[in-house]
Amino acid sequence: MNVLKLFLFSYLSTIGFAVLFGIPKNSIIKSGFVGAFGWIAFYFTSKYLDSNIVGTFFASIVVGILGELFARHFKKPATVYIIPGIVPLVPGAGMYYTMLALVRKDFLLAANKGTETFFIAAAISIGIIISTSLSRSINRVKNKT
Repeated sequence: MNVLKLFLFSYLSTIGFAVLFGIPKNSIIKSGFVGAFGWIAFYFTSKYLDSNIVGTFFASIVVGILGELFARHFKKPATVYIIPGIVPLVPGAGMYYTMLALVRKDFLLAANKGTETFFIAAAISIGIIISTSLSRSINRVKNKT
């Protein structure tokens, strides 16, 4: 039941940001699935590997691959699906707690939270880059044959 709630809430938050970003109306529901599956991938990998950074990395790869697949199938740009899909993975709470620790002059906690937040953001970007590069490489090989 917990996983179903997580799927639903991440789906709804992705749809909300898709509307906010002005995604075409016929792609809003589909982008919600990309974000929801990305969050579920994050949940399971971070739970079993005990690392939010590794979980975010694998989840961003899932979001990137699903975004590329949806883009090819529905003939839209991949960013239509990837940008709203990564929003649930963005470490907003980490940024908030970093700033809160700085305001409270707890510099050790701020450094810890800030470093973790930076690595999570880097994991998102590296995962998206890897999945996009992989998709383009496969497409290039497929077009040659």
